[in-house]
Formats: sequence, C-alpha cells, structure tokens
Amino acid sequence: MMEDEIQKILVVDDEERIRRLLKMYLEREGYQIDEAEDGEQALQMALSEDYEVILLDLMMPGKDGLEVCKELRTKKSTPVIMLTAKGEELNRIHGFEAGTDDYIVKPFSPREVVLRVKALLRRSSSMSVMNASNRSKDMIEFPHLVIDNDAHRVLADNKEVSLTPKEYELLMFLAKSPDKVFEREELLKEVWKYEFFGDLRTVDTHVKRLREKLNKVSENAAKMIVTVWGVLDISLK
Repeated sequence: MMEDEIQKILVVDDEERIRRLLKMYLEREGYQIDEAEDGEQALQMALSEDYEVILLDLMMPGKDGLEVCKELRTKKSTPVIMLTAKGEELNRIHGFEAGTDDYIVKPFSPREVVLRVKALLRRSSSMSVMNASNRSKDMIEFPHLVIDNDAHRVLADNKEVSLTPKEYELLMFLAKSPDKVFEREELLKEVWKYEFFGDLRTVDTHVKRLREKLNKVSENAAKMIVTVWGVLDISLK
C-alpha cells in the first residue's frame, strides 16, 4: 500500500450506536470506514472490497460473526478483530478457531479499539514496493519454504502463500526454532501473547489451516510442520 492511500476498515455490528462510535474514533485517525449491520451484508462487502481490518461483532441475528469469519477465510485473509460480550469465552475460543486474529470484550474503550487496530495493521502490513536488486535481510529459508519477514511474504516452492496475520506469526515462530518441539500451551503464550485457559484446539485448528494453505502450493512445504504426540515441531525433511 502506498503511504498516501487511505486505509479502509469495515465495522460490523447490529447496534447503530456502536458502529457510529467506532466510526467516529477511527475516522479521527484517518481511516476510511464502511459499515455493515448484519452478517450477510458484512460478508458481501468483505468479499467485494479490500479492507485492511474488519471489526466484527460476534453475536448478531441471522449469520453471526463466527459464520462470517469462517466463510471469509475460504476466500480471503483479511485481518479480523472480533467484538464479543463478557461471558462468551467459549465463543471467543471458537472465534480463534474460525480464523479471528484478535478480540475485544464489550464494553470496550474506543481508544483501546484504535490501539488494537493499529497494532494489527503493524503486524499485517507488507512492503508494497520491493527492490528487486536488494535481498531482504530478515529472511528464513528452507529447501521448500521461504519466509521474507521484511515483506511479510511466504513462498512455498517459489509460489506465494496467503496467510492471516496469526497464521503468519505462528509459522514465523516455528520457523525460528527448527527441530524444536513446542507444547500447545507454550504456543498459545508466545504466539497469542497471553495465558489462555480453555480449549487448546485453537492451536490445532491454526496448524491444520496453515498446512492446508501450504499444501495447496507445495506438499513438501506442508510436510515440514509435524505433530509429534500432541506437541508441535517444524523440521526439515
């Protein structure tokens, strides 16, 4: 993205006052805001437009946030921040399994939302113009897999793989310690950045989705991520 381009964010919530509040705070930061009041409308907009981030309410009538995120992930890797109410821990876990990158609990501070959006954009941003004559300095290379961290690009057998920010972070974490075995709890703490008590299947789901995306372009790259007796390991084959 060029520096002078306005970053577009989609705000999805069935409550107009929440959409209006988020729009006001985000527009102050220079973002362009589109709104959707239900899941069906949100999914159509998310698939037809290219957004930098989607703020997605979990509980909505009709198609809820989980359904929207799952369907979106079959076509796009747009970063998603789920908005959830207190007491919905299990749903938040399912949100991560569906491909959510972060979540914010209601009631929330609009300033916190702005900070979370900025943090997610920093993690998911990529270099729009690559200098072909200069080799990236921050690069991890395996025989069938290349991770260019400067550009946030992943190549499997020279073909680019589209990953969500969390899938990318997980792959980078594993790739930095090849042949080392990690327990699920450790991955949740290091990749998700907090202690996570609950259903550990969120790690399995992300690893499965990561393997599937790699496998679409390179079976050899997909086989590098190995599950060993309930723990995870990335190794060269």
